[in-house]
Amino acid sequence: MANHKSALKRIRSNETKRLRNKYQHKTTRNAVKKLRATTDKKEAEGMLSTVASMLDKLAKNNIIHKNKAANLKSKLAKHVAAL
Repeated sequence: MANHKSALKRIRSNETKRLRNKYQHKTTRNAVKKLRATTDKKEAEGMLSTVASMLDKLAKNNIIHKNKAANLKSKLAKHVAAL
């Protein structure tokens, strides 16, 4: 275990960021599941913009890859259009 002041601070900040990333990622996955389960087109269209925004934020912060976010948004848009 490192004893430098900066190393100890880095350990603390890494843990904080890890927990925040985990929370945001899990929240987004739940929103995607909820959108896929929706059968009402009007409600799904409203949710799509929110979920797309969440995915963009995850991609911007490198929590998920930008191509994965784009693929998910594309599949969700197709799903909503097919309702």
